[in-house]
Amino acid sequence: MGDQKDGMQKIITTLAVKNEEIQNFILLLKQSLQNIEVNSSQAQAELESEFSSLYNVLDELKDSMLTKIKQERASKTYELQTQLSACTKALESSEELLELANQTLCTAESDDFIQAARQIKDSVTMAPAFRLSLKAKVSDSMSHLMVDFSRERSQLKSLSFLPVPGTPVIDLSQCLVADNCVTVVWSVPGEDAKIEHFDLEYRRTDHEGAPRGREEHPWMVVEGIRGSEYTLRGQRFDTRFMTFRVKACNKAVAGEFSEPVTLETSAFVFKLDSGSSHQNLRVEGLSVEWDSTGGKVLEMKKEMKTRPASPLNSPARSAMMMSPKRTPMARGSRDRFTAESYTVLADTALDCGQHYWEVRFDKDSKAFAAGLALRSLGKFDQLGKTSASWCLHLNNWLQTSFTAKHNNKARSLEGPVPDRLGVHCSYEEGLLSFYNAHTKQLLHTFKTKFTQPVVPAFMVWNGSFSVQTGLQVPSTIKCLQKRNSGTSSSTASLT
Repeated sequence: MGDQKDGMQKIITTLAVKNEEIQNFILLLKQSLQNIEVNSSQAQAELESEFSSLYNVLDELKDSMLTKIKQERASKTYELQTQLSACTKALESSEELLELANQTLCTAESDDFIQAARQIKDSVTMAPAFRLSLKAKVSDSMSHLMVDFSRERSQLKSLSFLPVPGTPVIDLSQCLVADNCVTVVWSVPGEDAKIEHFDLEYRRTDHEGAPRGREEHPWMVVEGIRGSEYTLRGQRFDTRFMTFRVKACNKAVAGEFSEPVTLETSAFVFKLDSGSSHQNLRVEGLSVEWDSTGGKVLEMKKEMKTRPASPLNSPARSAMMMSPKRTPMARGSRDRFTAESYTVLADTALDCGQHYWEVRFDKDSKAFAAGLALRSLGKFDQLGKTSASWCLHLNNWLQTSFTAKHNNKARSLEGPVPDRLGVHCSYEEGLLSFYNAHTKQLLHTFKTKFTQPVVPAFMVWNGSFSVQTGLQVPSTIKCLQKRNSGTSSSTASLT
């Protein structure tokens, strides 16, 4: 009995699931029927609108051509009527002279005849009939206004519904990735003149090849591209690759997407290691701000909200427990920077290749530095004061100076201090160069030999800065690096 009930329950469950599937499918069919009505009405309205526009064009063209025929007829009629009137008057005058001449010939005496003949001769000489052109001023032909619309009729007969645009093909050999810009070039086999525009989609990914079913990043869309190429500018390359696909669109429909193409977008990406940063630096993402309270006030407030009310959790006791002197050091891969180092390092080391990043800083900071350091940089060490770090240093305390520093040696740098530095490291060549990020003007180059991995390093006192990563080495800097490779400054010459 129990088995029969279980079997019946399974049948009931199966029927319920199947009924739900059928109900959902019925709803889908009903919705499709509604969509057919809506879409067909819209298609019919657009068809009538297009034909109405076509009729209007034909009517306007017909009226224009009829007007031209009427104007031509009126012009020729006027010319011929004028010429006919002149000829009629000349003929009447000539007939009067002819009758007078006949009368004179029959009735005149000899003396009167000579005088009358002279008068008739003078009248004939001045008669309009002898000054007329007996050639029509205009032709009666209207052949230049005849028409033959057989070709147009054939074209009208070929009118049909819009075809689905062809599928574009991305030309991988013409695509370019440089200076944090990506140019994508494509073509459509058998170019269709009715293509109105293209839609380009792209997605960041860390996987090479065809898109996967589940990707971390969504597709981004660029619509309404009129040409057959497009350049994405000002990108931050925080993934190894970008995948692109494109489709052609006409007025009504869009075609199929092209086969996706994956382009490498490698760039140096890092975060700031807040776990080992100086406690007076408040690190939020890639932004850092000096905090004289040791960055503990916000933590105290958050903790006070979550703790139950208790004398043990009083603000005074919390402040005492969270004071800098009593706070245990953060332990991870290294100790937290302390004392007057005010340093924060990147979490990613460099051990090969060329890399570039930028840092924007507050020029009113009492002190700021940016550069490279060994991961083993001491927790008390200030950037540029030991052999384990290289940096540009801005000092606004007591007196203003802008220097290149390494191993406690400094070289003063001339010119205005930019508010944004570009930092370029060529590890194998042992080059660390600093640029004005806006103008790409070279400020200073350290030439050394890196014997172990290095990390981007920053220092700020009473100020702030923010870092931008995911940048490729700019083409301008690559050219400048080659040009200045023989004249770069050396750390050995710093004094």
